[in-house]
Amino acid sequence: MGTGRRLLVFNCHEAWVHQLNALDYDLDIICNLPGRYTQGWDTHIRPVPARGRLISLDQARVGPERYACIIAHNPTDLLDIKDRPEPCILVHHLPVEARIIEEQSSVPAEQAKRLLRRYVELSGTYVVAVSVLKGRSWGFADDIVPFCVRPDEYRPCSGAVPSGLRIANFIHRRRTFLSWTFYEQAFAGVPVRIIGHNPDMPGVAPSRDWDHLKDLLCMYRFYVHTAHPELEDGFNMATMEAMAAGLPVLGNKHPTSIVEHGVSGFLSDDPAELHRYARLLLEDKNLALGMGKAARDRVQQCFPVETFRCGMERAIQAARRKRASLSAGARQADPKPRIVELPPISRTPVKTATQENGEA
Repeated sequence: MGTGRRLLVFNCHEAWVHQLNALDYDLDIICNLPGRYTQGWDTHIRPVPARGRLISLDQARVGPERYACIIAHNPTDLLDIKDRPEPCILVHHLPVEARIIEEQSSVPAEQAKRLLRRYVELSGTYVVAVSVLKGRSWGFADDIVPFCVRPDEYRPCSGAVPSGLRIANFIHRRRTFLSWTFYEQAFAGVPVRIIGHNPDMPGVAPSRDWDHLKDLLCMYRFYVHTAHPELEDGFNMATMEAMAAGLPVLGNKHPTSIVEHGVSGFLSDDPAELHRYARLLLEDKNLALGMGKAARDRVQQCFPVETFRCGMERAIQAARRKRASLSAGARQADPKPRIVELPPISRTPVKTATQENGEA
């Protein structure tokens, strides 16, 4: 049953968009965007939100609905919807340096940040980030809305399969982000199953759907997350899901890692040492299960649904106030500013998603 409150959101990050179920809004989700590896909504990652309906960009541009807010994920989204009158939120999912690498852009980071700041000032866009690292990178660290996870949606891990698990998409393209050389050194000869969209990696495939992914998470002995400290966080939504299912996490000593070394997983910048920790968990299932329980407790404490819900509600209201203030002032003189020099931002499938799909 609809509430009359509706958000318009671009679909570039299925797992993140699915979190909006925590809010008391109906959703119009813009799909079939150019530049993505798949059209429509990717059900390998999440089901379509219960209160969501899929629409095209053309429908979003001319539809009669009036939205409480529009949620965009990059400057291209903002430009695509610039003629709509509603307040907008831009959500940063990547550091600016990672975005530039992802696009193979020649725009210097400082120029990209300067142009984006100018655009959001003129358009009245409100900006949030999913983590402190990403917010600081763009110069927008005032409002951080972290991910959320519901451990009760995941069956406790059995550790029945003596193998690690990693969820990542487009690995070869994102080797630097994922510290993949370090990963290969640390886990050489260690059984680790990789899940995700990697068509150039034989035997690697995404989960069939979210239920299948949750089945996989409850079977394995540990989860792996390695990341470049300047290009990606020490955790992502896939890491949080693994912890919610009761998997200890192994990775490098990232300054933003949510793993407590020796309690909810193991961290090391020495590949040989991390290798030994992996072997230890493969040999000692009870140790893995005990650390996994600590991981489950930690992620529940650090990323509750209520924090995400309150953060997004706060951001929506802040966006509405910002747009109203702009309408009452400078925007009357130039109601549709044209910022043609905004650097191009592609819609490549870089996601903070269940399939890791990057994120991060």
